[in-house]
Amino acid sequence: MSPDYLERIAAIHRELGLASAAIALPLQKEADERSLVRIEPHLGATRDGLWLDPGAALAWSGMHRAATRDGIALELISGFRSVERQRQIIAGHLARGRPLDDILRWIAPPGHSEHHTGEAVDIGTPGSPELEESFENTNAFAWLSGHAAEFGFMLSYPRENTFGVGYEPWHWRFRR
Repeated sequence: MSPDYLERIAAIHRELGLASAAIALPLQKEADERSLVRIEPHLGATRDGLWLDPGAALAWSGMHRAATRDGIALELISGFRSVERQRQIIAGHLARGRPLDDILRWIAPPGHSEHHTGEAVDIGTPGSPELEESFENTNAFAWLSGHAAEFGFMLSYPRENTFGVGYEPWHWRFRR
């Protein structure tokens, strides 16, 4: 990663009071937003289109079609998120008085989110609360556990992961 990118991340960490040395997550390269592909919402989705890396977008589309054929409804909740957007999210939580340790258990520091790459997706299903551990009890999660790897997606943060990040059954990353 370029020295400019590393300095940009360091400056944001200083601004937010983050101790970079205490961050267990690897640094992630931010995708060039001009190279991302817009994913249209699926029938019944309530959000605007989201953006993904072209390879992840193609894999997501194939996985979504396969799940639909199997009677499973997958909804794309989030995709690409810029370093700046990540900074805003954490700054907002800090402004509301949320403790930094708690924030970092669930939200990656700017520069360390897999969403920066455009290859990470948060997935939901109708009738299940978004971004909650209860997603693991859905047919969608069972289907993903059995089939996501066929499309190049892996669960990033299983229980007791090595990064110390909270369990996120909804967060999957495309691996080339």
